[in-house]
Amino acid sequence: MTIFDDRENAFESKFAHDEEMRFKLEARRNRLLGMWAAGILGLQGDQAEVYAMEVVAADLAHTGQDNVHDKISRDFIGAGVAIPSGEIRARMNELLAAVIAQAGESVDRVA
Repeated sequence: MTIFDDRENAFESKFAHDEEMRFKLEARRNRLLGMWAAGILGLQGDQAEVYAMEVVAADLAHTGQDNVHDKISRDFIGAGVAIPSGEIRARMNELLAAVIAQAGESVDRVA
């Protein structure tokens, strides 16, 4: 192997690690977001846990942050909860920052 092969492998490994970390952090954020939304929707206990997992699954269904936001927004509208879209997005950002801080990763590394 040449030094260039070593560097390429190192970059590929770092990229794979960063993507795995991003996935885990976003899944944790989505679970916490789901628990927050569940509380607003009046869900408790097992119902809240199931709802939080539905929020996580919404992100896995398609690529992109909008799936999670759209699910929660639709559920709020369906329940007659008047929480603006901007507040949901702000909560998403706050929770992502919190899980990143808990994991000890920098925002730049996974953003």
